[in-house]
Amino acid sequence: MTMPFTVDETAPGCLSVDMVADGPDWSQSFLLRSDAHHDNAHADWRLERLHLEEAVDRKAGILDAGDLFCAMQGKFDRRSDLSACRPEHQQGRYLDSLVDTAVEFYEDYSKNWIMVSPGNHETAILKRHETDLTERFYERMRTVPGSQIHLGKYAGFVRFRVVWGGKSQSITMYYFHGSGGGGPMSHGVLATRRMQSYLPDADIVWSGHTHDSWQVRLGRIRLSRYGTPHLDSVHHIRTAGYKDEFSPREGWHIERGGPPKPIGAVWLTLKVARDGDQRIIRPEFVEAI
Repeated sequence: MTMPFTVDETAPGCLSVDMVADGPDWSQSFLLRSDAHHDNAHADWRLERLHLEEAVDRKAGILDAGDLFCAMQGKFDRRSDLSACRPEHQQGRYLDSLVDTAVEFYEDYSKNWIMVSPGNHETAILKRHETDLTERFYERMRTVPGSQIHLGKYAGFVRFRVVWGGKSQSITMYYFHGSGGGGPMSHGVLATRRMQSYLPDADIVWSGHTHDSWQVRLGRIRLSRYGTPHLDSVHHIRTAGYKDEFSPREGWHIERGGPPKPIGAVWLTLKVARDGDQRIIRPEFVEAI
């Protein structure tokens, strides 16, 4: 199956995704996901596979913004808990087995996979054990015929470039795995203003990490190259992930008073839309739940 997009790395952690719009009804979807914590016993594999299969059906690109691995159940991790460790990861080669089973689960979706990036769980393993789980996963997935997967950074840019009718339009997304605890009341939404202040080129700002789910659209005023002021929007997106820490009703998350968190990802769909007499490409966001 040939994908309706091509992917190139323009700088470390920065990608260009190129597409051709073939008519006024053209659209292209991408699954934005983070915080799968895939190897955790409380990860929702059923929902995760449902979204991945839908991505195949829609010929959608898949982008992962970190913490694909949980990697907390090794014998040297003070947080380790065998009740959160799957049996296949208890055979004496813990870190290697995480990569093996992840590739086995995900390789059927390798043609759709555009990017995999590290999160704080992967960087913690790199710091303490001097092995990069994200890079090991990327190297294995890259060997699958037809794969376009690229290795991201903890933060970077993805530029979606659409060509149609002899012209082109780009939509720039900044991705950042995330930081902090999200805030019990704000859920991290207050970070949108801060991030927008130092990201003048981003049309979309996407992060994860706190296992929250929200979308906030902020306005900005800009000056066109012709000297005309105009308003546009920046879409701030937070993706939740696939780990259910609350339902077990025991463990670290419960003991610290952690609340239930949403589970899922977000569909980004680029569509042709009218802006006065012109046609432009607009992003739309729908929760994958």
